[in-house]
Amino acid sequence: MTRYVLWGASWLFILVVLVTPPVMVLSEALRDGIGASVATLADPDAQAAIWLTLKVTLITVAVNTLFGILAAWLLARFRFFGRQALLALLELPLSMSPVVSGLVWLLLFGAQGWFGPALERMNIHIAFAVPGIVLATLFVTLPYVVRTVLPVMELQGRDAEEAAFLAGARFWQVLWYVALPGVRGALLSGVLLTTARALGEFGAVSVVSGHIPGETETMPLHIENLYNGYQSVAAFTMAALLGVLAMAAVLLRAAPAWFARWREKTI
Repeated sequence: MTRYVLWGASWLFILVVLVTPPVMVLSEALRDGIGASVATLADPDAQAAIWLTLKVTLITVAVNTLFGILAAWLLARFRFFGRQALLALLELPLSMSPVVSGLVWLLLFGAQGWFGPALERMNIHIAFAVPGIVLATLFVTLPYVVRTVLPVMELQGRDAEEAAFLAGARFWQVLWYVALPGVRGALLSGVLLTTARALGEFGAVSVVSGHIPGETETMPLHIENLYNGYQSVAAFTMAALLGVLAMAAVLLRAAPAWFARWREKTI
């Protein structure tokens, strides 16, 4: 009896908390018909927001994937002074409010910040420009690849890598052909988590972007702008598109496990 109660309570909680919001967003987006919803995406500001979000996400995922692999390999293979402090710092973005991180970038690169005036004289714009959005997104998504790859690398051990080094392989050859094949599932998971987080980042980007329509307005910021302007169909349409992109990343993350179970059943 207890098992069925817990099963029912779990499904009820999932339906209320996880399923209902996207269903409501989709229903609001289609309130005036699919044609009206699609038409809102033809707006130049909407298209600029979509392309900026995709560009920032691509840059963020590429940089944090490379950094995450190298940092995970360093932490898994070596014991050094400050290692625990480095691990703690890597998790800082998970505990710090994104708004605080956005304020830090403004303190550094804003017009009245530490480096802002010098950068302005060189015609380099970071705050209220795309570089600031990229920096803010890099910060909030930094831990995901490291924290998913690191435990698997530690379990994998270093014997095969040491044998490859003794055989004369270079560092990048060992990393690509020996270390990474064993952590592909964890790496894919970290990359997709980073993607989903980068697509939906609002707090840090809101502070550092300046909310300039068509220039520094990402999809989450554009949704807020549309909703505050009482353009609810357009806002929910953009929200639905953003939700579809994020859910696609989550589904791709689960795809390897589904494929493995399917292969077990067919063999």
